[in-house]
Amino acid sequence: MDELPIGRRVAYWRARRKMSQQVFADRLGKSKSWVDKVERGVRRLDKFSVLYEIADILQVDVQLLLGKDPERRTDALNCIDQIEVQEIRAALERYDSMSAYFDAAPYPPPLVDMRKAVNHAWLTYQYGRYGMLTRALPKLLRDAQAADAGYGGDQAKEAAHLLGQVYQIASSVLRKLGECELAWLAADRSMAVAQRADDQLLAGIATTRVCNALVAMGRARPALELNVTIANRLAPGGPHDAEPDRLSVYGMLLLQGAMAAARIGDSATVDDLFNGAHEAATLLGGDQNHYWTSFGPTNLELHRAAAAVELGDGGRAVEIHQGIPEPAFNALLPERRAHHLLDIARGYAQIGDVANAGDMLLRGDRLAPSEIRCRPIAHEVMSDVLRRTRGAPPPPIAELAEHMGVGV
Repeated sequence: MDELPIGRRVAYWRARRKMSQQVFADRLGKSKSWVDKVERGVRRLDKFSVLYEIADILQVDVQLLLGKDPERRTDALNCIDQIEVQEIRAALERYDSMSAYFDAAPYPPPLVDMRKAVNHAWLTYQYGRYGMLTRALPKLLRDAQAADAGYGGDQAKEAAHLLGQVYQIASSVLRKLGECELAWLAADRSMAVAQRADDQLLAGIATTRVCNALVAMGRARPALELNVTIANRLAPGGPHDAEPDRLSVYGMLLLQGAMAAARIGDSATVDDLFNGAHEAATLLGGDQNHYWTSFGPTNLELHRAAAAVELGDGGRAVEIHQGIPEPAFNALLPERRAHHLLDIARGYAQIGDVANAGDMLLRGDRLAPSEIRCRPIAHEVMSDVLRRTRGAPPPPIAELAEHMGVGV
């Protein structure tokens, strides 16, 4: 990238942001022809004011467009920057297991240390501390890959299991932060590793990560089909199959299938899958966190509300939200609660209630700031709230918008 002309770098980041030349030109207030000439190097970019405007639209540091290393951000939240993205990408592109096939692997980290590190990473994710997690991910990926390559015998399966979990953590946080292609890569790796770990439930929950990434990339139909296919393989066939961890993974496959169905507007399939998930949640008997799923009756209702938003029925989403028992909701981990409040903010915005939409964003920010300040979808909701608010926004909303870097 450093050796590319500036126009090519603009074209690269425009493509990464899934923008056509016309959309990019419209946002910039230029013609499509102007953009095309810049990207081909026919027209020079020599005004810093234009460069900064381009960087803002593409959501990258202007130094990246100039072919220089961007300065690291020092704000407390620090969602993710392009240096961290490249470090995570480099870690995902390692093939330690293949190198170990030809040569002796380096001494792997102790599995007891890896277990602690992976457990801590899951908690960091479920508490919504995404900046902290993305900074730790490159080393965690390298260590888990080294363990997977270095251990044999009885320890090989555990090492593979730990690596599969790390890939899933990486996929989940990358998807939330808008790095969908990397999220898909990490999730795809997690499925392959889960098979070596010989754990069908790990493979099942890895499937949901793959499907979430597919949905984020606009591939909801194959995501729906894959979720349902694997759910059918794991469906409890009798009392011996109705173990809590199996029910949790099976239930999450159904929930994520329902979300994919909602994305394509298939409300009948949404209802069918939620009915199946309801049966699993009833058998489970309460909200639990097997395989880090947070599956249970309350999480089921959160997904019902989210699906209603995807189907464009914000009123129904708000109705579901208001019917969730407060003690059960407050018992969920912060990521789940803040994610739900973001969904309900979208629901309120759909019915034109921007005051309550803003209030949901504020509540979510108090629970898990990264879930609101770092996610592209939250930025879209905040932009909508600011645009539709009559007069100046209330000070708390204005302050949050400033922290998010969102303007009208």
